[in-house]
Amino acid sequence: MNAAEKANGLENATKIAAIVNLFKTQFPDARADLKPWANDPDTRELVDPDSIDIGFHLPGWSPKFQSRSILVQIRFFEDPAAQTHNVIGVEAVGFSHNGEQWRLSTIDQWQFRGAAQPRSPIQAQLKDFCRQVYELFSPSQGEDEK
Repeated sequence: MNAAEKANGLENATKIAAIVNLFKTQFPDARADLKPWANDPDTRELVDPDSIDIGFHLPGWSPKFQSRSILVQIRFFEDPAAQTHNVIGVEAVGFSHNGEQWRLSTIDQWQFRGAAQPRSPIQAQLKDFCRQVYELFSPSQGEDEK
């Protein structure tokens, strides 16, 4: 679901802003897009309501990234008993004008897949970003604030 739609309270808005800042710390030239999904019925059918989706656009096609845009999807599992949302996975997908170029899924052994993959330093930075997202949403993070 578009991050802009998930920013419906102070806690969610703060965490979404933190995600953007984490990404921009790794990749300062990226521009965040809190509404990467079109608002049409066909697209709406594909959108996961239990995710936060943010697009990041680079200034142009990047040989280091092998892409122009990156879609980040943070997938959650809601535990009603504990009243928490736990991250079950982070997916990052690189796109160029030719479509999807590569995919990183923390659910799939943190491996990059695709015809054109980012260079090694970029892969390491993307994995570090994913680890930081997990830390941001870890249960201990909320306990520290209480």
